[in-house]
Amino acid sequence: MPPALTRVLETALYSDDLERAKRFYSGLLGLKVLDEGTRLVSLDAGQGTVLLIFHRGSTTSGAETPSGWIPPHDGHGPIHVAFAIGRDDLPAWEKALAEHGIAIESRVRWSRGGESIYFRDPDGHSVELATPGVWATY
Repeated sequence: MPPALTRVLETALYSDDLERAKRFYSGLLGLKVLDEGTRLVSLDAGQGTVLLIFHRGSTTSGAETPSGWIPPHDGHGPIHVAFAIGRDDLPAWEKALAEHGIAIESRVRWSRGGESIYFRDPDGHSVELATPGVWATY
């Protein structure tokens, strides 16, 4: 067996408008921009994790960097990302979403006691805010 993985380091979404996506994730969700360019915006998603938002179509040929080759990847349609929040923070998030005119699409109470709310980002991706008790590991 190989050594155990420690966590998901980064996840990627794809956007037709990087500036709009950056405003949504940094403005509404408060994620700090780590780096940005014409191809992608990278954001600090907390606890050593990174959310990458690529300009749709810019990754299908891969990318040559000074230190090596990044293989091609892409995503189509509404992709999903979930962010962990504190249980007591859920009402404040619901209020913030309402103040920004963002509808909560769905609510789920999980059997382990966690709660999730789901809404859409400007590109139609499914964004989840989840309290502890969603997974056996969270």
